[in-house]
Amino acid sequence: MRLREDVTLDGCLLSGGSPHRVARLSQRAVAMFHCREVLVDSPASRALAERLIDLNLAYPLTGSLPEAPELTVVIPVRGRVRALDRLLRNLGAELPVIVVDDASDDPAALCEVTRRHGASIIHLPDNVGPAQARNIGLARVRTPVVAFIDSDVTARAGDLRDLARHFADPQLALIAPRVRGITSGGAPTWFQSYEEAVSSLDLADKPSTVRPWSALSWLPSACLLARVDDIGDGFDPALRVAEDVDLVWRTITAGKRARYEPTIQVTHDARAMLTSWLARKTYYGTGAAPLAQRHGDLVAPAVLTPAPTIAILALAVQRRWSFLLAIAALATIWLRTHRSLPTGTRRRRHASKLTALGVLSTAAQLSELAIRHAWPVTALACTISRPARRWVAMMTVVDAALTFQRHRPDLDPVRFALARRLDDAAYGLGVWTGAWRARTLRPLIPRWHMTGRSR
Repeated sequence: MRLREDVTLDGCLLSGGSPHRVARLSQRAVAMFHCREVLVDSPASRALAERLIDLNLAYPLTGSLPEAPELTVVIPVRGRVRALDRLLRNLGAELPVIVVDDASDDPAALCEVTRRHGASIIHLPDNVGPAQARNIGLARVRTPVVAFIDSDVTARAGDLRDLARHFADPQLALIAPRVRGITSGGAPTWFQSYEEAVSSLDLADKPSTVRPWSALSWLPSACLLARVDDIGDGFDPALRVAEDVDLVWRTITAGKRARYEPTIQVTHDARAMLTSWLARKTYYGTGAAPLAQRHGDLVAPAVLTPAPTIAILALAVQRRWSFLLAIAALATIWLRTHRSLPTGTRRRRHASKLTALGVLSTAAQLSELAIRHAWPVTALACTISRPARRWVAMMTVVDAALTFQRHRPDLDPVRFALARRLDDAAYGLGVWTGAWRARTLRPLIPRWHMTGRSR
């Protein structure tokens, strides 16, 4: 186990992680560290490692894990003969592979490609969707681990085995690699360059424990490994979108762990046409409503605490009393955070840092809520309010600039900002469309965390 790069160990104090937190270690625990790593060779070191990993302060080192259990690959496919050929060629003949043909127009072509690569194939007479197609493949799996991979993904058998080594943790049920967007068949267009840098399936570069209401709350089924015994019958066949989020949340709710491991990467084809790219973003957004019906406020677009929200909104309304109200809210956050920290630490410094991070996190969530999930309401507000127009203009520019700086795409800032806004608008349209169909506003309502602590 190794501490995350954004975590500092200062004597007995750990500071950092996602979300940022401060934790005190015992002298015995500190003695287990060597160059920010802990060798798990005893019940005490295992307990320490599990605790720090759960808190997103550390991550397991693949090289220290035992050999991978046996695994089977399940690939749902409809058409996409060339993409399937590429995936099977990259996997080689090292792993058992089950291809589930979900009522393709040319099943003979899929059959020829599948048999040429030594995989087995199941033909379905009717289109049942990717969730049920994966479940049908899952029913044929006889290994302890299954790897679900979409046909437009490119992955290697060795990388899948390295991911499967994490199942040495008996509580781990799901793990996924980083999914990077790529353009196949020529130079990328401007929106494909954006997708290569900021794919909806790319969950960034930090290993993380996955849990609802956290910085990383789901895993994509484009490439997802699971312990067969922990996922029952698999995906909900009634869902044709967001079925991966549903599976992850059901598994975590059942007491199992899910992890994201970005040191291992696979690639996913970017959409070839602007219209199909936007349609896919909208389609993703429609999944919020069925998730809300199944999981309640786990699908909340933001998790807000009152004090930092009051501080930010007070500044946004730009009145004479705004500054004093914001100062009072910030002082409340600082005092509560200070009291919650372990005694004997640099409490003032850490309280100030945690207060700033809490306010910045709330500001980012409010910004995303305004310009992504609830943009129709925001657009309406801009037609009647000059301050709203100023704040929305600032949020869109800052969001595009920070995202551009973080990802450094092979694209100029103007077209990147345009793609960013189209991405948000399409996804938000999907959320509203799904909410209208389900007659619910739950996917649009933030969750309130009432402790008021930023810790």
